[in-house]
Amino acid sequence: MSLASDPRWQRFNNSEHPCPCCGRVFNGVFDIGYDHPDPWPHGNRGASGEDVLSVGEDRLGTDLCEMGKYRFIRCVLPLPIIGTDQRFGFGPWGSVNPDSFDTYVANCHDAEAHPFEGCFAWLMNILPGVGNQEPLPCNLIPGPDGQRPVLEVHDGAHELADWQENGITFDQLLDIYAAAGQDIRPHLLQS
Repeated sequence: MSLASDPRWQRFNNSEHPCPCCGRVFNGVFDIGYDHPDPWPHGNRGASGEDVLSVGEDRLGTDLCEMGKYRFIRCVLPLPIIGTDQRFGFGPWGSVNPDSFDTYVANCHDAEAHPFEGCFAWLMNILPGVGNQEPLPCNLIPGPDGQRPVLEVHDGAHELADWQENGITFDQLLDIYAAAGQDIRPHLLQS
């Protein structure tokens, strides 16, 4: 059966038909983002109501984080969904060396004067349903103008690299959502 003919996929992408048990409406694929890198010890920036959460010399914004000698950039880690042209994305943080961080920030302000070609990074969030318990080696690749950079996990470092290249099934996507506390599977089975 193709994904397009899977009744769960149809319900997942049909905002016209709410779940009969609870009335919940689904609008298709939604991404999972992270307020801060896992090592950040100072709480949630979003909950603070601040654009930039500053604690001493440490700073956390929506896309950049400085914590002691460590530097982090918010990224996108895309996973294509097999059987469709859609993709799911994690919004994790990558740890980069200070020189790469400074070049990235300068590039955001003046791309011609400060070209940024990408750099090595460590994935700094544990991703639900993925099984990474340690930082993973990645390439941080510049995104299109105005978009976050992309993290690509190094081949052989974790099965996540294979998922990025070959995609995930709809069932794997549902498992990721469930591991993140959004178990929607029972709602998709209701008729």
